[in-house]
Formats: sequence, C-alpha cells, structure tokens
Amino acid sequence: MRAAVIGVGILGSSVGWNLARRGAEVILLDAGRPGEGVTDWTFSWVNASNKTVRRSYFDLNVAGVAEYRELAEVIGPDSWWYPGGHLRWADDPAAQAKWLGIAELLTRWDYPVEILTGEQARRLEPALTMSEATPVVFYPDEAWVHGRRLVGRLVAEAVAAGAECRFDSAVRDIGTSADGSVRTVVLSDGNSLEADVVVNATGPAAAEIAGLVGRALPMRWEPGAVTRIDCDRVPIQRVMHAPHIEIRPDGDASMVLHSREIDALIDTAVNPAELGRLLQDAVRRVLPGLDSSRIVETRVSNRPIPDDGFPSVGAIPSVPGYYEAVSHSGITLGPVLGRLLAEEILGGAPDALLADFRPERFTA
Repeated sequence: MRAAVIGVGILGSSVGWNLARRGAEVILLDAGRPGEGVTDWTFSWVNASNKTVRRSYFDLNVAGVAEYRELAEVIGPDSWWYPGGHLRWADDPAAQAKWLGIAELLTRWDYPVEILTGEQARRLEPALTMSEATPVVFYPDEAWVHGRRLVGRLVAEAVAAGAECRFDSAVRDIGTSADGSVRTVVLSDGNSLEADVVVNATGPAAAEIAGLVGRALPMRWEPGAVTRIDCDRVPIQRVMHAPHIEIRPDGDASMVLHSREIDALIDTAVNPAELGRLLQDAVRRVLPGLDSSRIVETRVSNRPIPDDGFPSVGAIPSVPGYYEAVSHSGITLGPVLGRLLAEEILGGAPDALLADFRPERFTA
C-alpha cells in the first residue's frame, strides 16, 4: 500500500510515522516545511480538562494525554515533551465558580485534579503574583509540547522507517479511477505521484483538499493570535491559564502567550503587532519579572475546526482510499489520532473512540 499524507503538522506526521513503522509505503507532502504551520503557532497544551462539552470528546482527549506518555517512552522525550501539570485561576467570582465547577465534574469523571490556595500555587511557581487565598485548580497530568520539534522527530522516525518526503510543493489535484477510488496526487511542481491512500491532514486548508475529491467539508473561521516573547530567563515551569492570559514556557529564554479575549479583537482594525503588545501587557500583570521581555513575533492563524467543533477522522466511503485527520486540539489529539487512523487504514476496524467523530456525519 502506498499512502500520501498531505500536511505534515502534528496530525500528518503522527499518521505518517505510524503507517511507516507498520510497513506501509509513505509519502509525506507539505506546501511548506514540516511543523512550521499552525502546529508551530498554537498554545500546545496537552489536556482533557478543557474538553468537557461532550463525554466522548473528553474520553478521546484523555486517551490523547495518555498517548503522549507512551510516545515519550517510545521515541524519547528529548526537547519536545514538558510534563509538570497545568494551573488555572481567575480574578472574578463568575469565572472562578465556572472553573471550580468543572473541576468538581472532572473529579467525578476520575480525572486527576487538585484545588490549591494561591499560597500553595506559589510554592510551585514562585514568580506568580496572586492573593494567598485565591483558589487555583491544578491538573497534575497535563503538559505542553514543543510542536515543531516533535514533528521534526516524527518525520525523522518515519524517514528512518522508509518514508519519502516532498516539501515546499502544494497538492494541486487528486486523481481518481472510474470507481471513484484514489489513484494519484498531482503537485504544484507538475509531478504526479501514485497513491492508494490519501490522508487529508492539512488543518485550515482541509476543506480545499477535500474539494479535490468532490467532498464538502464545512470548516469554521476561528482565528487565534499567538505571541512569542524573549526574556533573560523564563520565570515559570508549567503551562497555565491566569486571569485574561494563557502562558507557557517555550524554552529557557522564550515564552508563548495567548488569550481568548485578545482573539476577539482579530476581526477589528487591531493589527497583529498591537495584539502582541496587549498580550505582553497582560502577562506582565501576572509575572512582573517580565517587564524587560521582548516580543519576537505575533502570528494570527485560523484554527482547523470542522463546523460542529469536533474532529473529522476516518474514511469517506464514497471515495475509497481517501481519509481525513482534521481537528482542533491537534496537539492533544495528534499522536492518538495518528495511531488510530493508521490502524484503520491498514485494515483494522474503526476504533470506538472515534465513533462520534467520523467524517460521514458531514455527508449530505
């Protein structure tokens, strides 16, 4: 079997590596460079605590968190895997009650949760500014990952298992046979590649690739702004949701910032540079030691979210050989979806974890 994986972010690299190490002939295709798209410009928080809208979605994300621990054992944690937990707190009663209520729900669902005081939280993260009595939710099993480094590692592992790479060349067409099954992938450089299987893992471009096989995949427009800042020394060790700002390390002297409140300004006249300054101002209120930090870059990216908000993973029966791997929370779900989809492609039955997230739910 010859599989063309289109899009080499966290999802595509995970699918490609899992196929290659199981003996499939794999071609990794990307219009740019692996891991340098949305994967590199996301908050990169591995979690299930923010996925309680549907129990099946929560269970899938719990499996995603567990898959990371196994992946770190298989390929080594190197410089991409950063466990240590996640802290969340708020500065107004309504938001505080919301997150404490979710923590109670997650406790009933047997998800590891601890409720700390501000004083206890500062023992974990001494640089934080907060009241000693502030309730802080701590999720000890959560983590963050360096997405670009992980993708690079998975691509290298896939190549070592025999995979071929074609980067910096977009997919222009997907050819099908008389019965509608996948046969070829045509690149923008004019090359045509034979393929028995095509995996659409192109994130925000997924609807465009789906259209090449006559499929309508409805996607949301939901952009997010992420800022990287440099500092002399990163003052925190964990990923956290502080009041009005989300923060995580990005190395020894770099941090990543995001805020849903700032995202709400994207469709106004506020330019990315100003969004970055607003994010930097917000983090300084939580971490005063960042007063001398410097903005490296701010980027706005559209999140790859199917229209109903949930992943689209699996085969399309009307186009034999065509599969989708499209999801927000790609960082949390990438490794587990990569394994489950590879097993399905290689002849296994669709996993029960994916029952609510099959692509055919969007078929008219």
